Amino acid sequence: MSHRTDALVENAELQPLLPVIYIAWADGTLAQAESTHIKSIAEQLPAFDDKAQQTLDTWLDPDAPPTATELARLRRRIREQVGRRQPSLTAMSDAMTDASDGTVNEAVADYAREYGVSGMGVSAEIFQDTGEPVDQSVNEPEPSFEAAKLQTILEGDYAEKWQQVRDALAEDIFTYSTGESEESQRATVLRWLKYLATEKQDIAIGAMPESVGGQGDMAGFIHVFQALAMFDLSLVVKFGVQFGLFGGSIIFLGNDDHHQKYLPDIASGKLLGGFAMTESGHGSNVQEVETTATFDADTDEFVINTPTMSARKEWIGNAARDGHAVTLFAQLATGGENYGVHAFIVPIRTDDGEPAPGVRIEDCGSKMGLDGVDNGRLYFDNVRIPRENLLDRYASVAENGDYDSPISGSNKRFFTMLGTLVGGRISVGAASVTAAKKSLAIATRYATVRRQFGGADGSELRIIDYKTHQMRLFPAIAHTYAMHFAAFDLIARFRDRTDETAREVETLAAGIKSMASWHAIDATQTARECCGGLGFLAENQIATIRRDIDVFATFEGDNTVLLNLVSKNRLASFAKGFEQNLALTLVRELTSMARTELIDINPLTARKTDEDHLRSADFHLELLKLRKHNLLVAASRRLYKRVQQEDMEPFMAFSDIQDHMMAFAHADMEHHIAKTFADVVEPLADGPEKDALERMRQLAAIDTLLKHAEWYLTYGYISSGKYKALRNLRGALLGEIRPDALAYIEAFGIPDELLSAPIAFENYVGREPLKQAPRGERP
Repeated sequence: MSHRTDALVENAELQPLLPVIYIAWADGTLAQAESTHIKSIAEQLPAFDDKAQQTLDTWLDPDAPPTATELARLRRRIREQVGRRQPSLTAMSDAMTDASDGTVNEAVADYAREYGVSGMGVSAEIFQDTGEPVDQSVNEPEPSFEAAKLQTILEGDYAEKWQQVRDALAEDIFTYSTGESEESQRATVLRWLKYLATEKQDIAIGAMPESVGGQGDMAGFIHVFQALAMFDLSLVVKFGVQFGLFGGSIIFLGNDDHHQKYLPDIASGKLLGGFAMTESGHGSNVQEVETTATFDADTDEFVINTPTMSARKEWIGNAARDGHAVTLFAQLATGGENYGVHAFIVPIRTDDGEPAPGVRIEDCGSKMGLDGVDNGRLYFDNVRIPRENLLDRYASVAENGDYDSPISGSNKRFFTMLGTLVGGRISVGAASVTAAKKSLAIATRYATVRRQFGGADGSELRIIDYKTHQMRLFPAIAHTYAMHFAAFDLIARFRDRTDETAREVETLAAGIKSMASWHAIDATQTARECCGGLGFLAENQIATIRRDIDVFATFEGDNTVLLNLVSKNRLASFAKGFEQNLALTLVRELTSMARTELIDINPLTARKTDEDHLRSADFHLELLKLRKHNLLVAASRRLYKRVQQEDMEPFMAFSDIQDHMMAFAHADMEHHIAKTFADVVEPLADGPEKDALERMRQLAAIDTLLKHAEWYLTYGYISSGKYKALRNLRGALLGEIRPDALAYIEAFGIPDELLSAPIAFENYVGREPLKQAPRGERP
C-alpha cells in the first residue's frame, strides 16, 4: 500500500470521508471547488488536526490524482469497513465509524446533493465487482385487488370451459418438447390431438350437433380453442383444423346424413381431415378458385380436377401427413353451366395411408413456425366422388344433373356459405389474444426478478421499476385486456347472431382477427426483447410463440385484405356494390355519404386538461369516434369524386384510396375495441377489481389516442397542451399499475405449469421448465 494510502486509511478521524474521497476521484478528475467542499466537511470532524489536514491535502490535490492501485485499495478498505451496500453516500460515510455526528452527516448529504451523487451510484461504484449473488426473489407489494376475482370477470360465463382445458392440459402427456425434429413434433402434436379426442371428448365434441352426441355449442368450442393457446400453438392449429374447419364445414354446410356419416369419426379422431380452400393462385379471393367439380350424370359422380398448377390446394393443414379426407372448395359445373364455388368431401388417402387414386400430396416444407402442423399441397387428377359428397345445405344436384338452391343469386349464395364459416376467423383472433397473454405474463414475471444496475436500496434495481420497461410492457398488457373483451364480445355476438346481425358479426370477425393477431405479434416481440437473450431461448417459450404466432396475420384471411372488407362493409349497402360490381349502387351510396358532415369538436374541449376529463371514457370514445367518422366521410368524398367526376371504375376507385380506407378500418376497430372495454367496466360493482380494470382501460385508450396524436393535432381536435397532459397521464398510469403488475397477469389464469418458462419464476438460473419432458421420454 502506498504511503499516502496508508496515512489515509489509518487515520481514525478521516474515516467518514473515505467514501466521499473515493467517489470524488471515481471519474478520474477533481475540480478545485469540489476539493474545497470536501475540506469544509473535514473541518467539521470532531478532532480534525494538522496531521489529518496534511493527509487530506495529499488526496485532494487536483493535480495529483491517485493511481488505479491506490483507488482500488481505498475501495477495499471501504468495503471491509462498511460490509454491504448502503442506500446513500451519507449512510456509507456513517458506516465507516462507530461515532455518529449529525453535523458531518448533513454536510456529506449536502455534498451529495451539490454534485448529484446518488445512492445507487455509490453502491454501484464501490460494490460493483464484489461477486455478490444475484437476488432473484420477487418481494412484490400486496396488490390492490384479488387476481382470482378479476379472472372471474375475464372468463365470465365460460369459466368452466377454461377450467376444463386447464385440467386437461395438466395431464402428464402435455409436456413441452424443444429441439426436436419436425417429424417428432408432428407425431407429438398428433398424439396430443388424439388424446383430447379420445380421453377428453367433452372438449373435442363441444361444437358437434346434439344429434351426434355433441353439445351444439360453437361458442364454447371457440373458448376451448382460445384456452388451448395457453399451451402450444401447433396443437391449437391442428385442433382447429380437425374440429373447427373440417368438422365445422360439415356441421354448417352439410345435411343430417353428412353429420351422421362423418362427425362421430371426426370427433373421436378416427377420421382426420383438412380444409382445402386456399389455392396457390387464389388465397383470399376464394370466389375465383380454379379447382373444378364437374358432375357426371352417367355415373352419379363429381369429377374433381386441378386444371393448372395455380389451382393446387396450398397450405392445407393435416394434408401432408395425417389427413384422410378434406372439405374441398371447387367450382361446381353441371349440365354445361357453372354454379360457382361449393364444398365437397373428398378422400385424399386410403385406409393404409397411401394417397387416394388420382390424388397427389406434397409437404409444403419447413416453415418459420408451427412445426407440429403438417401443411401440404393437394392436386386432383379426375378424382371421382359420389354425388352425396356435395355439402348441400345451400345447393343440391339431382341424379339427372339438375341444380337447385334456395338462394338464386350466385354471389349471395357464395357469401352466405362463407358467412357460416366465420367461426374459424373468430377463433384465430381469440387464440391470438391468449398467445399475447402468455408472452406478456412470462416477460412481466421475469421483470420482477431480474435486476440490473444500482437501486435506491443499495441493491440492483428490478427492471420492471424502470420507466422505459414499464412503457414497453404495461401498454401491451392494457391492449391485451382490451382485445380480450373484444374477442369475448365477438364470440357472444356470433353465438346470438341472426340473419339481421350476421353481416355485422362477419365485419367484426374480420376486424378483430386482424387487430388481435397483429397485436399478438407486436406484444410477443416486445416480450421477447424485454427478456433479453433469455427471451430468445426456446425453453422460455416466448421465442416459440413468436415464431408460431406470425402466420396468424395470414391464415383465415390476410389482415390487410380483411381490413379492406371492414372498410367496405362499413359503407353499408355500398359493400353490395362491390360484391356485385353495381356501379349505380356505389354512386347512390357515395352520394349520400359524401354529403355527411364532418364532426368538429368544441374548442374548449380541445384545450381541456383537467384529470377527470382526461381519464373519462366518454372523452376517449368521443375522440376515437370522431376520427373514425371523419376518415370515413373524407374517404367517401374521395371515392365519389373518382367515380362521379372522373368516371373511374368503382373497384379501381376503391383501390386508388386503399391507404385511406385502411386508416379508417383501423380507426373503426380501435373505437369498437375501446367501447367494448368501457361497456364491460362501467356496470361492474364498485370495488378494487373495477378500479383495476378501469386503470387498464384508461391506459389502452390513452395510448391509442397518443398513437394518432399527429392527426388530432393537425386538425385541431386537441391542443398541444392537451397532448402533453395526455402524455403525462399515460406516465402516471404506469406508476399506478406498477404495484399490481403481477396480479394483472395472474388474472389471465395461465397455470405455472403452462407458463413453464424458467425465467418466469424465482431463482430462475438453472431452473428446469415445469412442463418439459425429460429427454429420454420424448417421442
